[in-house]
Amino acid sequence: MLQRLLFGLIAVTSLTLVGCAHSPQQLSPQPKLTAQLAPVGHGQPVVVRVVDGRASQTLGTRGGLYPETSAITVTGNDIMPKVQAQAEAAVRLLGFTPTPNAYNAPQLTVTLAELKYQSPKEGMYVTEATIGATFKADVSNANRRYSGRYGASLDQRFGMAPNQETNTKLVSDVLSDALTRLFKDQAIGQILGE
Repeated sequence: MLQRLLFGLIAVTSLTLVGCAHSPQQLSPQPKLTAQLAPVGHGQPVVVRVVDGRASQTLGTRGGLYPETSAITVTGNDIMPKVQAQAEAAVRLLGFTPTPNAYNAPQLTVTLAELKYQSPKEGMYVTEATIGATFKADVSNANRRYSGRYGASLDQRFGMAPNQETNTKLVSDVLSDALTRLFKDQAIGQILGE
């Protein structure tokens, strides 16, 4: 009888610990431009560069009792080619021809400045998260220069700790929103087209 009771206690304790600790997640978000862009160019070449300017590939943690074991990461090797593809697609929509290197061509540099995931530090369960992304654009054409920062954030509440699929979608949505804001800035197309 005592043995059965002890076994039951051990099982309950194990379940409790599992409920409080979250495993790390490596996300593979898919940023997508979500706006229609009006073409302002006439097929001119534009050099499009994409840079990972983040201080760390870790966005934050999923919280819980042991946040140090629940890091969320997005590697530059995974995200930057996708941002490059979306930036080139946006430049095409604006009426320009993206090119890796053209002499004296206008340049657009898109920097992923920040990508973060914050959940409350206290408490055993993850009930909410704030996800944020910031892109920086630097445009140069002859003697003209232009820079801008474009951010997006999302506050999300959860009934239970979000799985990798949910977090991937949330981070993708925030990245898409910030990237779309960048390319909706009409000054970018105007300076590239001068």
